[in-house]
Amino acid sequence: MSEPDQRLFFLLQRAAHRLRTTVDRRCLAAAGVTTAQLGALFAVQDRPGITQQELARTLGLRESAVTALVGRLTAADLLLKQPHPREHRAVVLELTEVGAAALRAAQPEVDRFNAELRELLGDDGFVRTAGALHQLAFWEM
Repeated sequence: MSEPDQRLFFLLQRAAHRLRTTVDRRCLAAAGVTTAQLGALFAVQDRPGITQQELARTLGLRESAVTALVGRLTAADLLLKQPHPREHRAVVLELTEVGAAALRAAQPEVDRFNAELRELLGDDGFVRTAGALHQLAFWEM
């Protein structure tokens, strides 16, 4: 039997794409939102009043990408933009009731996905993989 493929970057990219498309499909069916949209909604839920600039940093995205994402989320009535109380050019973001309902509707899919990964990797492998991915996500190269 040959050794497993060790092109780690290629494998990470392929796994990320496959996982994202699978979970996007599930979350769209359950809650009408993608994983990218869920990430933004969870970030706003965790930090009500977050600015778009802070959201961009939290998600690891360019501000222009977050501007477009927030535009789609506000158009879908999932987020509300309010003027920042102190910075006249900034806005703060809040979940709408529709956004909160979307998070509640998506949560069972997120939980099911995590349970499937835990089953695939085993408890120890799940925890180790999550730790390694966290390190990679915040690695200062």
